[in-house]
Amino acid sequence: MTERTIALFGLGYVGTVSGACLAARGHRVIGVDLDRGKVDGITAGRSPVIEEGVEDLVRRGVASGRLEATMDGAAAVRSADLSLVCVGTPSRANGGLDTGHVEQVTREIGAALAGRTDYHVVVYRSTMLPGTVETRLIPILAQTSGRAPGADLGVAVNPEFLREGTSVRDFHEPSRTVIGAIDSRAGDLVQPLYEGIPGPVVRTDLKTAEMVKYADNCFHALKVAFGNEIGNICKSAGIDSHELMDIFCLDRKLNLSPVYLKSGYAFGGSCLPKDLRAIVQHAREHDLRTPLLEAIIASNEAQKRLGLQMILRTRKMKVGILGLSFKPGTDDLRESPAVELAETLIGKGFDVAIYDRNVSLARIMGANRAYIEREIPHIAGLMRASLDELRDHAEVLVVTSGDPEYAAFLPTLRPDQAVIDLVRLGAAATPAAYEGICW
Repeated sequence: MTERTIALFGLGYVGTVSGACLAARGHRVIGVDLDRGKVDGITAGRSPVIEEGVEDLVRRGVASGRLEATMDGAAAVRSADLSLVCVGTPSRANGGLDTGHVEQVTREIGAALAGRTDYHVVVYRSTMLPGTVETRLIPILAQTSGRAPGADLGVAVNPEFLREGTSVRDFHEPSRTVIGAIDSRAGDLVQPLYEGIPGPVVRTDLKTAEMVKYADNCFHALKVAFGNEIGNICKSAGIDSHELMDIFCLDRKLNLSPVYLKSGYAFGGSCLPKDLRAIVQHAREHDLRTPLLEAIIASNEAQKRLGLQMILRTRKMKVGILGLSFKPGTDDLRESPAVELAETLIGKGFDVAIYDRNVSLARIMGANRAYIEREIPHIAGLMRASLDELRDHAEVLVVTSGDPEYAAFLPTLRPDQAVIDLVRLGAAATPAAYEGICW
């Protein structure tokens, strides 16, 4: 392992745990904080935070000479290969993020680097909204250091995934290590900090690395609220909610998996909308509030409106829709978002044509045929027999299904046509103007 000297700013929870663990891995860590008590505590081998295993790591780090603390940030930076920023980003009164502490530390680091010629990397471990480093902090670094970030100064984002109570184990056994960097050189200097630690190392851009932490925490909060609302419904029905969730978590194919987590268009079909409405109504009848479950329906409707707005912005009136069923490889049109989209466009005066090889009155039978004839006979008349017919008709093509047939079709489009992709087939090789709904 390549030993690094690290100037670590912020001896709070994240900084103390990160510094102690990095020192235990053989790096030299100089902790920097404006709080004299924290600095004196570290110097005496005491942890300023209560966390299992950290006190011992701090004591051993100080005894080995690999961990020290100071109030002199400039001196720490002058001795270091890289600076690791772990200061807090608290909430403002309006709920926004207060980056004042990070900005002040950034100025301090930049000033300390002024006049130096050796390459240095500034690594942000503090949680910040995507774009903060690029739009706020890099300009501060450039101004105060007189250096060009990405040329003679590296910048990286290295989010932490430490849970209070298990942070030492989380540091040494992470699910993954994420490094967002302004360029490969900066990332190459950060990655050795975690050499030998298990789990994948993900190299990405600055904004993605910033956003990962928010995706994580929003999902964790969502799971807590979901578990509570389901638990309240279970109690009203005389069901043991913990037993229920034990059964729920046995499903690793759908419930605890990447399935359904890829961004795209709205959900539909014969199950999800119907079952959501039913459980929300059940809760109301039992005088229970389920704002999260109700918001899922509202969020789905908002995604439908977003797809429609993307089409309207093209100002093209001839629309071709690729896919009509709610899921590829099926002919089920019940509560399909694509059907609703087509009906909305027709109502607004658009000239709509549709292609879906699985949806044809000549092929489908039973309930699905009856549904078309009863509920949407006007849409049946808009179906085209081939993709060539759809291309000849449309000024804008709307992709609502991930059928591989459509991916092979996009490169055949004309430059004057547009593609609105709601499922992420991708823009590869298509000459048409391309826009994705979430990318």
